[in-house]
Amino acid sequence: MSTLPAGLELRPLRIPASIDSPDAADFREMSRVRNLVYREIAGHDDHAMPADELLPVYRPTAAQIRLVWIALWDGEVVGRVGLDLPQEDGARTGFWLIELRRSAWGRGIGRAAHDLIERTAREQGRTILQSWAEHPATDGPHLDAPTGFGRIPLDRAAQFYLDAGYTLEQIVRQSRLDLTGAEPHLRALLTEAEAAASGYRVIQWTLPTPPEFVDAFAYMKSRMITDAPAAGLDYDEETWDAARVAEWERTYSDADRHLLVTVAQHVDSGELAAFNELVVGKDRTAVTHQEDTLVVASHRGHRLGMLVKCAGLLAWREAVPESPRVMTYNAEENRPMLSINETIGFAPIAYEGAWQKVLG
Repeated sequence: MSTLPAGLELRPLRIPASIDSPDAADFREMSRVRNLVYREIAGHDDHAMPADELLPVYRPTAAQIRLVWIALWDGEVVGRVGLDLPQEDGARTGFWLIELRRSAWGRGIGRAAHDLIERTAREQGRTILQSWAEHPATDGPHLDAPTGFGRIPLDRAAQFYLDAGYTLEQIVRQSRLDLTGAEPHLRALLTEAEAAASGYRVIQWTLPTPPEFVDAFAYMKSRMITDAPAAGLDYDEETWDAARVAEWERTYSDADRHLLVTVAQHVDSGELAAFNELVVGKDRTAVTHQEDTLVVASHRGHRLGMLVKCAGLLAWREAVPESPRVMTYNAEENRPMLSINETIGFAPIAYEGAWQKVLG
């Protein structure tokens, strides 16, 4: 076990039963520092989440173990370290993050934290480590994605990954849509999509998922990891069933987050062919996040992506009119989905690198 720099403690984070529990102080402080780090990186608060909404995301599930440490320097919390371990049979991957306040840079904290991550991953039998980081635009040298789509600056974070033996596999685009006055354009696009999607109908629900759709929705969720463009990233397949859908739903309902699912159903077969998710926290005036969107491979070519996105956004404007904008993420080489987003009016605001290391 490597020696930590003097003044550094990497303390395992206890996940409290509630945000008001006597042992919740570390979790509340982790959440506060998390939000400060994202503001320092991105220059805005659209990534922020209050501690009580973040807590359900950290409760253990059958599908994934989340290991978290807080980084303390001379007793002050200056960042957090996380390692997510999927629990599918034969899982090889671990997904990690190291997030530090800018004032804590240059002290060896990141290197010590990564040593902890890699050592823990090996102990858990993992052979593939993956991590994502936002790389704000700067002048100077850049790295091109091996996919041929997108580039990021060779900044401090990129150099950290390279020094630790990682390769850049993919660029992810963050995009944002201003919802003010967007309804006429969305209605026109929806009309065009409906004409192209003859034989399909739109169905929408908030949580919980209607029982008659649970199995079909679980299948679509399982395809997100395999059907979305993954570049050179090596993922484990995911198994979704009714129990996993229920666990996933609890991370939203326990936080009082509002989630709308929009699906396209093939009328003749009854198959669910596409879906889109929109979610906002308890503060309905905050940013909306567009989460998973997928068109099942056998149903592509009918403009179902445009159909479910526009139908979802229009219903969202009626349900949550206070939320002024939507944020989403797409692989830069996912041109079909990016083309839909661009047509709707999403504009790029930032880029992330997806990094991978295969452990020897």
